[in-house]
Amino acid sequence: MDVARTRLSLVIPEELARLLQEEIISGRLAPTTRLTEEEVAQTYGVSRSPVREALRLLERDGLVLKAPRRGIWVAPMTLKDFDEVYACRIPLEALAAAEAAAATDVALKDELPAILAAMRAAHGDGDVQRFFDADVRGSTVIYRLCGNITLRRLLAGLEKQALRYRYFIYARAPGAVRLSVEGTATIYAAILAGDAPRAKAETEALIGAIWRDIRPAMAAEIPAE
Repeated sequence: MDVARTRLSLVIPEELARLLQEEIISGRLAPTTRLTEEEVAQTYGVSRSPVREALRLLERDGLVLKAPRRGIWVAPMTLKDFDEVYACRIPLEALAAAEAAAATDVALKDELPAILAAMRAAHGDGDVQRFFDADVRGSTVIYRLCGNITLRRLLAGLEKQALRYRYFIYARAPGAVRLSVEGTATIYAAILAGDAPRAKAETEALIGAIWRDIRPAMAAEIPAE
């Protein structure tokens, strides 16, 4: 397993799952990589008990697959899955942006300009990881502003799979990063102005444009299904 060796003397399953999640989203644990409890335990210096629970959490989030007599492996990335994820992202993220615009938590909204500045700086430096981290922070703020608990639960169920494709796109398509910066600026402006219809429309436009523009490149790099 080619991962950053992080030794953990005391660990809870959720923390171990978070570390493995980062490896999967970044591609350091590649799609279809086989995983064993023994190897994960050795890599992170923990017992097999938290490993077993961490892998269960990752299976729940769609990041790993498990089958009798076949073992455990990192979930593949496919064009079919990409299309399904983005077909769901558009309406859910757009509704979340509209909810965020209508929210009254001014202090939380005021975090958005600094996040946008961080995205622009990372884009200017060509630092994909920093850009991705800032972009995800922005999404987190929007989700926190959203008062629709059911919507937040749906987004949480989709989020981990969506993050894999977001990172994959940003790492391979500089044009998508530029498009994201420009689109995010308009979305944040609408949220700060309390303009829910515009926030919804701009979010639909941005995610739809990335899906449309990047799909041919994705088709060339990942299997159809």
